[in-house]
Amino acid sequence: MQKNRYAMLTVDTEALPKRAPHDHVKRLMWGVHERGTAGIREMAEIGDEFGAKHVYFVDQCGAWSYLEETREVVRWLDSVGQDVQLHTHPEYLPDSFWAEHGLARRPQYMNQYTDDARAEFVIKHFGGLISEQTGKPVLAHRAGSFRWNAATIRALKATGVRASFNNSMCAVHAKQAIFSEPTNLPYAWSNGVIEVPMTEKKILPKVGKDEWWARLTYPESPYFHFRPWWGKLLLDAFSGSPTFSIFLLHSWSLLYWDEKGYATYRDDQRVEGYRKLLRRLTKDYDVITTAEFLDLHARGKIKMSATVDLARAELKPQGTVRA
Repeated sequence: MQKNRYAMLTVDTEALPKRAPHDHVKRLMWGVHERGTAGIREMAEIGDEFGAKHVYFVDQCGAWSYLEETREVVRWLDSVGQDVQLHTHPEYLPDSFWAEHGLARRPQYMNQYTDDARAEFVIKHFGGLISEQTGKPVLAHRAGSFRWNAATIRALKATGVRASFNNSMCAVHAKQAIFSEPTNLPYAWSNGVIEVPMTEKKILPKVGKDEWWARLTYPESPYFHFRPWWGKLLLDAFSGSPTFSIFLLHSWSLLYWDEKGYATYRDDQRVEGYRKLLRRLTKDYDVITTAEFLDLHARGKIKMSATVDLARAELKPQGTVRA
């Protein structure tokens, strides 16, 4: 590693109910469709062409009825040397799951949790499912849709998960998170958990509009309609800034959406586009895993930009009046 510029290719690996008509893991994680295949295997193979491993944040909540299939996904990813970490969409778990564990069905989303024990249960339970297959501790977590609060970060500390990949100004703008630092550089929470922010760019508002943020994704965000942005951001990145970048992909990012809103294989255009992106990226960046990130931090190669008080991400009960 000699470039002193680092990138992480993070893949939210999920099979949420409304994104496929059936065979959700097969279609949304493996990307297997009638006309072709473009999923996690193809991403991993393209990465291997350029010596780059992906960080697969695997969610087993949204595909709870396909649990054995998601276990196979975790086993395969680990067997080919990919970095498997924890992703959680507990809002999709059935009522029977919560009843089995003696917990209420609500609050539904992790950004609504006021009970640290509930957050700890989710992290420990689903992190344990991953560790059972990999034989390794979970090092990092990303909440589904970046829905998190201070309880999430305390739960990571309590369960020994060292890194949070949750900071997102896009999520704050969408009211999916209470707080995020407006930075793309890693920082430390006051409880010692390391935060690795999503790489985002502030979009200046038009007259009468609010400012907003766009994420560094593949393919480019459909919510950002200024087409030159993607090329300009990459140009900025490869000309020396930023020195640290987090790409966001999903297991279905090489697919397309049909008229019903289901993921489907159309052609290999996105597969080939991703190959071109990695060919260019790996010339200028060291693409690293979570373990490599933590090692670089321990050796002083990646420094924390700040320490942030976790109280800033605290969910305050409605009606609370500050003195």
